Amino acid sequence: MNISYNWLKDYLRIDTEVSELSTILTSIGLEVEGIEEWESVKGGMRGFVIGKVLTCSKHPDADRLSITTVDAGGASPLNIVCGAPNVKAGQTVVVALEGAVVYKGNEQFEIKRSKIRGQQSEGMICAEDELGIGSSHDGILVINESVKPGMPAADYFSVTRDIVFGIGLTPNRIDCGSHYGVARDLAAFFNLQKPTTVSLPDVSAFKAGKAVNPIQITVESPDKCARYTGLTIRNIQVSESPKWLKNKLEAIGLSPINNVVDITNFILHELGQPLHAFDADAIKGNRVIVKTVPEKTRFVTLDSMERELSSADLMICNEEEPMCLAGVFGGITSGIKPATQNVFLESACFNPVSIRKSSRRHDLHTDASYRFERGSDPEVTVFALKRAALLIQELAGGDIDGDIIDVYPNEVKRAEVDITFRNIDRLIGKEIAPVTVRKILSSLEIKILQENQTGMRVEVPPYRVDVTREADIIEEILRIYGFNNIEIGQEMHSVV
Repeated sequence: MNISYNWLKDYLRIDTEVSELSTILTSIGLEVEGIEEWESVKGGMRGFVIGKVLTCSKHPDADRLSITTVDAGGASPLNIVCGAPNVKAGQTVVVALEGAVVYKGNEQFEIKRSKIRGQQSEGMICAEDELGIGSSHDGILVINESVKPGMPAADYFSVTRDIVFGIGLTPNRIDCGSHYGVARDLAAFFNLQKPTTVSLPDVSAFKAGKAVNPIQITVESPDKCARYTGLTIRNIQVSESPKWLKNKLEAIGLSPINNVVDITNFILHELGQPLHAFDADAIKGNRVIVKTVPEKTRFVTLDSMERELSSADLMICNEEEPMCLAGVFGGITSGIKPATQNVFLESACFNPVSIRKSSRRHDLHTDASYRFERGSDPEVTVFALKRAALLIQELAGGDIDGDIIDVYPNEVKRAEVDITFRNIDRLIGKEIAPVTVRKILSSLEIKILQENQTGMRVEVPPYRVDVTREADIIEEILRIYGFNNIEIGQEMHSVV
């Protein structure tokens, strides 16, 4: 799993040095297997500056070349031979200085001072493809605004740099299968040293709209779907995502698709809650039905493959046909298309065993199934839907049709666990002050319901699907307290 350092900072105030943060992540059970630098433009435009073409004349020995002088912010203008047909005096351009490396497709070359047909050239005036910001090579890129010569091109084009941590997430730690989840865990660690909080995005601006023709939801298989939440948004415009969103996704290895789909992927990696966006006009009968279908029903998924369904597969259907293999993969007819104007958003909590079996049965392993089959948080579905709706309205416009429809017949109860101070000290191998235990539990959002001289009764948040026993709580205390803070004893004892 890839985690962006820049993205973490959206939820947690942090300036810890990269190697130290890597050590901390590993120490709390999120093993860092690799660290990579990422840049929104390959090479980061190092050695590229904004320049002003001062003069431009024909090369005496080559009809297709021009000799220019360019103010690139240095002590004196640069002499640059340029082969672009559109170069003219007075233009504001981008210049690759001597020593800069140009990445063009799969090739790269370093700019060197040289003579071109007998004329000195001390740099290169760049086209879009030579900058890594486009594919055009019809001529040099001309900037139609006043920019001071010498300004780094990376600043002008807002090149983003990031550090990406590759984390080997163990199956039990799906609570950290998102940037907010990792930030939340780091906040618990840092809180032992100084007060540290982690902040969720603000969704208070969400407001229900006037109901026009909202899509209704029926859950016929509650044993496979604990909670199903949906919302209809009309009059959206599907388009390319803004740069900030594409950067977030590309930094962790995802390819942007369009603003609506990108938002669902963004929230999955932000909150750990998979979402699915349907073209609302493809939902026949204006009904979403969560159910199983007859054995050997044929269904074509987004990858254009026809699959034979099992009667055990949970499907998201309309009144006439299945539209999505629940929690795993969408269908080809109901997905978001460039012409989509109305969207139905799904945010659900599916049975992990059901999702795992369907994923393996059809050999479909997606970011969504990865999270659902390890256990998702039933309490985050509505929040994630509000977050998605606000982002869609910001990036794609649209009107919310009515309110969120939330089908949650049997509320998932939070686990309650009894722990004793004696067992905490015995299993950890060191006496830890109750005040420290309380602080760690509070930081992990584990609520203390009752406490006496011998121990406590605590309530575990549902996103910690792996914490159900006293030993699990004690392991959490030790994880945040720090394995390295437990001294090795001088004697060995057998445990019976």
